[in-house]
Amino acid sequence: MTIEVRRARGNVRDFLDVVDTVYADDPNFVRPLDFDLRDRLDRRKNPFFEHGDAAFFTAHRKGRCVGRISASIDRGHLRRYHDRTGFFGFFDTIDDEEVSSALMSHAESWLRAQGMTESRGPISLGINEEVGCLVDGFDAPPYVLMPHHRPYQAGHIERRGYAKTKDVLAWRYTVDELPPRVKRAHAEISALPEVTSRTVDYKSMERDVATIMDVFNDGWSDNWSFVPLTQQEVRKMAQDFKLILIPEITRITSIDGEPAAVAVALPNLNELVGDLDGKLLPLGFAKLLWRLKVERPRTARVVILGIRKRFQHVRKYAGLSSYLYAELSVSGRALGMRGGELGWTLEDNGLINAGIRAMGAKPYKRYRIFSRRIS
Repeated sequence: MTIEVRRARGNVRDFLDVVDTVYADDPNFVRPLDFDLRDRLDRRKNPFFEHGDAAFFTAHRKGRCVGRISASIDRGHLRRYHDRTGFFGFFDTIDDEEVSSALMSHAESWLRAQGMTESRGPISLGINEEVGCLVDGFDAPPYVLMPHHRPYQAGHIERRGYAKTKDVLAWRYTVDELPPRVKRAHAEISALPEVTSRTVDYKSMERDVATIMDVFNDGWSDNWSFVPLTQQEVRKMAQDFKLILIPEITRITSIDGEPAAVAVALPNLNELVGDLDGKLLPLGFAKLLWRLKVERPRTARVVILGIRKRFQHVRKYAGLSSYLYAELSVSGRALGMRGGELGWTLEDNGLINAGIRAMGAKPYKRYRIFSRRIS
């Protein structure tokens, strides 16, 4: 049966709405808010397009949209790794390999036209957005800014000739009494006179977010596929944080006045928007504000935790990560939060994963990143 693949240029309605078909009977799917995704696809609004490019495709059968995909290049990645690798993302299709193959073929053709020799994904535009195809953990809804897939989708990718490049993990954490080891680490760091810690300040959001990302970029610069955010992306992050951030579950920790370690947890918006079907109008925005500010979410996701490199291997600061986890956990508990998600983390990042396990968290979702030579 003929599959028509269309490139979405100005009108992205099919690209947004096709998820209602793909996940029609999936109780764990949470549709992202349309206004947010539309802005991310908009070259005028998303600072990614200052250093990247992308194309968006939808697949149609008998006039009905049955799948979508993006193809993207990130010049920041290319300058850093010199590997001529592009990405595919937003990969959501019905269980039909004719559909998925047609979409991936168009994405690969676009990447080749940009001079790429390898296709990697799913990665939504760049590494600092959603990454991976869910391969384990289908029985729970995704947290904010994390992807969700059907169990068949990884198989479609593999049968297209892709192989695993890397797995990333999401960790489930229940807010409870801190483990003894974490309590000791928290007490030891708290007792150091040169260590101070504070929350993000709404009045200086842009400055604080810039500080957070400076520490994070330094601490994670050797991480696999890492690409630092640009100044414009940091400014955009600060604008977004003003809408949703809960300062109590953020930390900027300094040593002798120098920002040395940072942590940010975001309220789990997916907990609040599941019944909005991606729409904020006519009443969705008021509902979201009420739920965010009055009802308060009961879960959060730790999206940033970083320690400046020069402090990472100093013996007396070895407990900094546990200190940050403990600070967020205690503050979250005071807000009435029941738990949350930590990650994502690379499956082979033993040091980070050991620290998360020490907090009592357990991996409950696994996402796979695939690659394939396309030339």
